[in-house]
Amino acid sequence: MDNGVKERKVALTKNEAQPALPAAAQPQVSKDGKHVLNSLMSGAFAGAVAKTAVAPLDRTKIIFQVSSNRFSAKEAYRLIYHTYLKDGFFSLWRGNSATMVRVIPYAAIQFCAHEQYKQLLGSYYGFQGKVLTPLPRFLAGSLAGTTATMLTYPLDMVRARMAVTPKEMYSNIIHVFIRISREEGLKTLYRGFFPTILGVIPYAGLSFFTYETLKKLHSDRSGRRHPNPVERLLFGACAGLIGQSASYPLDVVRRRMQTAGVTGHTYGTIVGTMKEIVREEGIVRGLYKGLSMNWVKGPLAVGISFMTFDLTQILLRKLQQQNGIER
Repeated sequence: MDNGVKERKVALTKNEAQPALPAAAQPQVSKDGKHVLNSLMSGAFAGAVAKTAVAPLDRTKIIFQVSSNRFSAKEAYRLIYHTYLKDGFFSLWRGNSATMVRVIPYAAIQFCAHEQYKQLLGSYYGFQGKVLTPLPRFLAGSLAGTTATMLTYPLDMVRARMAVTPKEMYSNIIHVFIRISREEGLKTLYRGFFPTILGVIPYAGLSFFTYETLKKLHSDRSGRRHPNPVERLLFGACAGLIGQSASYPLDVVRRRMQTAGVTGHTYGTIVGTMKEIVREEGIVRGLYKGLSMNWVKGPLAVGISFMTFDLTQILLRKLQQQNGIER
């Protein structure tokens, strides 16, 4: 009897010395931390791979967007070829260093934010652990794109300037920041911010919505939980095509506003910029200039980005599981 009392006292003393925690509290914190880190790393890598792959096309599109020259596939090819002859092969990637400085944090934040918003909206709407319904699916993408844009916008401004100017004007990214701040003022770094936000809401929303929807339809029809890499690439390409087509006029407007300081124009407002573009170049040739190139570049970039993100996530999870087993 005395031994039983003593054992209970010892057990009670241990419990008091080590207060009870929820069973999965500590592992869950660690798991959530790994999930966020995986999303950040996968997103950064996905953005870098995708943007580098299409950098020459992206640079060509920006040059046409900010000029009054008529766009055509022939003229785009001629511009790329003359740039190659004049400045060399790697000049086609001019501004890509600024793109990487922007796209790596942008893509990391966007993909990570999307995963977090999916969890928050899933919890709010009662779909925790399940595929979201259409509206929350769209909201998660829009919020992710908006969050990433707000945090990285000046880097996009710098990238646009480097893409449309000769090497003699800006020697590197820091030089762009210094010259813009000194000659045009710090607020210039946020010129074109509002059309960018207005454009990213439908672009990011529709892109993520389309990709997630196609994955769900594929799973329902095929019975396979995960699509293969080629299917992921195709789903991402469809997502990019729909998202960029819907928001393209605002993309043209933001590029005009971003590069106004070096093109001789004085675009002030979104509506004013649109009116001037339409008056000088027309609706289709102005606001949709370069869209045909975007139908090549955009789906390719978004497809590569989504595919790379998913595959990197899968790879990181497998590596972490193997490390856990070995321990």
